[in-house]
Amino acid sequence: MTADLPGPAPLFCPADRPDRYAKALAVADGAILDLEDGVGADRKDAARAALVAAGVDPARVIVRVNAAGTPEHAADLAALRGTGYRLIMLPKAESRAQLDALGGEWRVVALCETARGIVNAAEIAAAPNVVALMWGAEDLIASMRGRSSRFPGGRYRDVARHARSATLLAAAAAGKAAVDAVYVNIPDLDGLAAEAEDAAASGFALKACVHPSQVAVVRGAFQPDAAQLAWARRVLAATRDAGARDKGAIRVDGQMVDAPLIRQAEAIIASVR
Repeated sequence: MTADLPGPAPLFCPADRPDRYAKALAVADGAILDLEDGVGADRKDAARAALVAAGVDPARVIVRVNAAGTPEHAADLAALRGTGYRLIMLPKAESRAQLDALGGEWRVVALCETARGIVNAAEIAAAPNVVALMWGAEDLIASMRGRSSRFPGGRYRDVARHARSATLLAAAAAGKAAVDAVYVNIPDLDGLAAEAEDAAASGFALKACVHPSQVAVVRGAFQPDAAQLAWARRVLAATRDAGARDKGAIRVDGQMVDAPLIRQAEAIIASVR
């Protein structure tokens, strides 16, 4: 379900800073070159010109364009048509109609980060050109006139947790990848690690980064640890014994293991990079 997305730890990079493109790609699995919030209104043209002139590998790049309906959106797409970039991120995605309007020219990571986008996540995920869903906490809370997405200790508030789960479920139901939101408290690498580990365990395929220091932490979180790997290998070894998969539940380490746990073991093995 990863749809050849650059992951598990892509790094946001402002598109008006072409001096950072190669650095982002050197440290991360891919770069999310940002034409939207990371670029000031007076720098949009310069950012598009930098993207067009850049000689980076399009296969490792997601371009975040400006939101549908904004004056900059059409200009972004027009500029990208002259390049090899065809994987875009649509911020503030709110309806299937927005994805249909893009047509089949683009592969789209739909960023659901408003109340309407979260409510419509399932219909957005079903669009043929959508390859992944991402969610965003800060724009979501702002769209509801809220004050903060997290409690003082760092835990998400319930509405943000709901949005995260809704996005993951909508993506999985449509057979698409899911991308977890960024962790904006850059010095808090322990908090990032815990959140990224939960993302990987829950089924997210990627977690976006906002600083180079976050990349290694996210990569590590998406790798199974030695105990998980050993358990998965024991489970799969047991299933190979006389067609155990077809016998229903089996016993491994005193635990009942049936088809869902076998699939989890397979996912653990598949996640090794």
